[in-house]
Amino acid sequence: MKLGILDQVPLSKGQTVKKTIEQTIELAIEAEKLGYTRYWFAEHHNTNGLLSASPELWITRIASETSKIKVGSGGVLLPQYSPLKVAEMFKSLEAFFPERIDLGIGRSPGGTERTRSALTDGGENNLDEFPRQVDDLIGFLQNDLPKQHPYRMVKATPRAGDAPPIWILGLSPSSGKLAAEKGLGLTFGHFINPDKWEATLTAYREHFKKEPEKELVNACVFVACGETEEEAEEIALSQDMWLLGLEKGDTQVPSLEEIKSKTVSQEDQKKITHNRRRAIVGTPARVKAELEELSRKYGIDEFLIITNTYRHADRLKSYRLIANELNL
Repeated sequence: MKLGILDQVPLSKGQTVKKTIEQTIELAIEAEKLGYTRYWFAEHHNTNGLLSASPELWITRIASETSKIKVGSGGVLLPQYSPLKVAEMFKSLEAFFPERIDLGIGRSPGGTERTRSALTDGGENNLDEFPRQVDDLIGFLQNDLPKQHPYRMVKATPRAGDAPPIWILGLSPSSGKLAAEKGLGLTFGHFINPDKWEATLTAYREHFKKEPEKELVNACVFVACGETEEEAEEIALSQDMWLLGLEKGDTQVPSLEEIKSKTVSQEDQKKITHNRRRAIVGTPARVKAELEELSRKYGIDEFLIITNTYRHADRLKSYRLIANELNL
């Protein structure tokens, strides 16, 4: 089994941006040493606690600090940008770091409608244009736009060199079908909503146009690991409450002291329990067993894992315990 990391660069309450950046670099360097194969950055806007607003900049920094781990986006919000601009950014990254870049893209609006509008400088909502934009992105990356295309004579810079592989982040059969028809990789967002996993993966496999052995599928899952079940539950507590806070507009990770000083309502406890279906929490042996079960269920051998906890030491420890248990 191959494991990678998806990093939203969570900001813990009371911590500085500078310190969070330092810890992110430390984590990526350690991930490479531990044997993780990918390190991807999410894209979030207009939040007070998720610092990864520009994955391409984080990719550049982390790829510069490491030597072999693949670094990518999970993912660029293509409807908010020009396919040409995205192609040029990632062709440049591929030129800087050959065979180490992944281009993950998604259809998300990036936040509220106001946020989406600010991202596009007042442009129209472009979500329905996503399939066409994917075609244009591929065309610019590979320099093979159709002859009748209005931008046929526009070439992505740098013209020479390879293009990075493209992954579509999806939660639905339509995403799976689109990725398959274009011959692209699919990242299933189990950590967002695992409910449509079967229909999404079935759609991908039924519509994949290339040889089956060229299918590329992974899934992203929340994970919190501790040496004991009790320790794992404590590590997961700040992640549980952070997910609850997201619904209320607070994206900073709360401290254990803050959490334990408050009473959780019955309604909130139900939400926490419901959110746990998106996560794996437990000892190294339990995490391994549940990842292996998901691997059989999904028919895949690669996961991205995401651990958003208040204490940086807990994140590091969780990733180390998992890597050691799976002999990465």
